Amino acid sequence: MVQLFLTRGLQAGAVLALLMPVAYARPKSKPPALVNLPHLEMDGGRRLAFERSFNTQKEVKPKRGFWTKLVDVAIGEPDYRSMVRPYSIVTDSRGRLIVTDPGSFGVHIFDFEQKKYKFASRLDAKDEMRAPQCVAVDKQDNIYVTDSEAGKIFVFGANGKFQRVIGALKGGEGFFKRPTGIAVDSDAQRIFVTDTWRDKIYVLDMQGSVVGTIGKKGSGDGEFNLPTELRLVGQDLMVVDAMNFRVQVLDRNGTFRYAIGHSGDSRGDVFRPKGVGVDSEGHLYVADGLFNVVQVFDRDGHLLYYFGKEAGVGDFQIPTGLAIDANDHIYVVDSYRRRVQVFQYFGLAKTAEGVTR
Repeated sequence: MVQLFLTRGLQAGAVLALLMPVAYARPKSKPPALVNLPHLEMDGGRRLAFERSFNTQKEVKPKRGFWTKLVDVAIGEPDYRSMVRPYSIVTDSRGRLIVTDPGSFGVHIFDFEQKKYKFASRLDAKDEMRAPQCVAVDKQDNIYVTDSEAGKIFVFGANGKFQRVIGALKGGEGFFKRPTGIAVDSDAQRIFVTDTWRDKIYVLDMQGSVVGTIGKKGSGDGEFNLPTELRLVGQDLMVVDAMNFRVQVLDRNGTFRYAIGHSGDSRGDVFRPKGVGVDSEGHLYVADGLFNVVQVFDRDGHLLYYFGKEAGVGDFQIPTGLAIDANDHIYVVDSYRRRVQVFQYFGLAKTAEGVTR
């Protein structure tokens, strides 16, 4: 596969703003130019294509008819909700896209197929959602949202209606110091939550009781330094180990399997890892909020290619959340530009017998 080399200068002070707006470092030397999107051609017939971007409720709604437009002229077009500071994204079994937005104090639910939109929030309530961070869904498409300020997990039904809170303690405070990443294992009836300030992963049952923990502070295998995003794919639990500048891959029991990435300014390095995902060929995608790219690795940690720069269509400014669906659609939250960008990955062609060519 084409090797596109990433070279950026680093500034040590940038690591202090892990979950805050990024101060951009300037490259010591420019990397080779990317193949112009919307198409990135690679060896073996692999291809990445830019499809579109979206940022508002209006893009989900059906086209408005003639009489509706006349009403709009008379009384004005309806107010449509837009993303303010989107962060994390997940897809559910219905193909809906669920995006957390701490800038709006809620969660956007985009259903492009059914042309429906829902905004889920929890304001002016006993348990108020103040800073929705990361999001996951279970097999029934219930939505689990971590709140990094409240120290709790908010659960909404598939219809977007509030159901319950996990981690609420007496007095209104939350159990977690700073919950960020979340993944749900419906088969095992387990919820995984990273507590960034405690440098560990909590394992909960579906009622929210703690049944175990994974990891501790450190730089060794299975140890963490400010872990953030989680993603559960098959038997792999991927952990963004932010200040160890890597992604660790564990099994569902928390046993270390392998890791990719490290700090530096040469190819294959990561500096501000954010969202993570896996395509149908097992390639690992890592959004880097400082380099403003998505890097793609094989399971041996070799950089295969990357995409994104700093301006224009298909490029990013502070990419954060990342999700890949079963059809290899890649969704990247382009946080600073208040949008989600959508790409399609085309892997190796397969014969009728299922053999790759």
